[in-house]
Amino acid sequence: MTKTKRLVTGALMLALGMVLPFVTMHIPFLGVMLSPMHIPSLLTGFLCGPALGLLIGFIMPLLRSVLFGMPAFYPNAMSMAFELATYGFVSGFIYHRWKTQNLKKVYLTLLVSMLLGRIIWGITRVVMLGMMKTPFSWQIFIADGFIRAIPAIILQLILIPFILDRLNQARILPYK
Repeated sequence: MTKTKRLVTGALMLALGMVLPFVTMHIPFLGVMLSPMHIPSLLTGFLCGPALGLLIGFIMPLLRSVLFGMPAFYPNAMSMAFELATYGFVSGFIYHRWKTQNLKKVYLTLLVSMLLGRIIWGITRVVMLGMMKTPFSWQIFIADGFIRAIPAIILQLILIPFILDRLNQARILPYK
């Protein structure tokens, strides 16, 4: 993909990250369950590579917080910025390092990206909430990072490989 196409795709993913949360905004719990900003962040890494994935992932929640007031800037948008930046970077870094790409490698890359992103989210929450003298326990990390996120994890494991496979079949972004 040319540099221009990567930049345009990155901008499209950033715009998608601004718009997708409007689908769930009237039911806040649904937004937490489906994590709509995670999808464009992960896709940016797959489509545009690690550098743009990191940049778009980091900017997305901060910009959305400033423009629309959601997620709350501190600590939510701040910790999400590190999480989504990790998603974008790791998905781009791992996926583009494979000598060959296929659906199995998409799933493997996606699982590693999601796991590392949630770990980074947990670390940033510990630091940020610690500065506010608010406890963040192991139980809260597991509940918020994994159990409540099960619908989002399932959605991402279905939707992202589907999109990438369709782009491959259409020869828009063929596997190498």
